[in-house]
Amino acid sequence: MDIEADLAGSERVRPLVSPGRCEAKGACVDVCPFDVFEIVQIPKEIYQDLNFLQKIKSRVHGSKLAATPNADKCEACGHCLKACPENAIKLVRISG
Repeated sequence: MDIEADLAGSERVRPLVSPGRCEAKGACVDVCPFDVFEIVQIPKEIYQDLNFLQKIKSRVHGSKLAATPNADKCEACGHCLKACPENAIKLVRISG
């Protein structure tokens, strides 16, 4: 999979983390050369939107998830996609 080639020509991309899949293992934090990710406590508004099984899973993993406070720094290298054992990250095109 060549992420950069797949997204070539797009204006910008942003990593999108699925709260229902993320187990906050931190592989994305470790491999991202642009410091896009950090592990945080799940915000209440996100936790409330999880289904029952996702809530249990999140508690087992410390009620944390990967957040993207520096998403604007993403260069679509794809390291996070390859590193995430839950496949909880995807890159989405954004306009602007």
